[in-house]
Amino acid sequence: MNKSELLTTCFGLGKLPFCPGTWGSLPPVVLYQVLRYVPGEFYPWITPVVMAVLLIVFSWICVQYSPAVIEATGKKDPGLIVADEVAGQAVTMLIISLLWPGNICNTTVLGFALFRLFDITKPWPCRRLEKLPAGVGILADDLMAGLYGGIIAAILINFIPVCFG
Repeated sequence: MNKSELLTTCFGLGKLPFCPGTWGSLPPVVLYQVLRYVPGEFYPWITPVVMAVLLIVFSWICVQYSPAVIEATGKKDPGLIVADEVAGQAVTMLIISLLWPGNICNTTVLGFALFRLFDITKPWPCRRLEKLPAGVGILADDLMAGLYGGIIAAILINFIPVCFG
């Protein structure tokens, strides 16, 4: 596995069988879940900082290294590239971590489910963003799906506090 493939597959997650995008969405979710239990003075800000770093790093990886994987596979959006899912899921979890420090398990499941829903269904303008060139197109639709997931999660968490408080 070359460097481009190693990074864009999130160290091989994109090569796992069945639903590579779902596998690629797991690192931010698992980190979010673990970080919410960090005690002490780091608690209020550690999770949003880590999610922002994941977002930036995996966005850069996607734009920088996806063209080489596209060329090697001959596919416009190879399923094994999951750096975009890592970045998009990080957007959702970043929004949730900034707005809601409440019930960790429920908010984690909600954020994961909503991002996957929007990533799979690609509501407007996700499908249109997908048509942008190379790594930018692969990434842009997932960032929009992550934004949708975070916004809808924030609405649900604030309007249905019984489930998430």
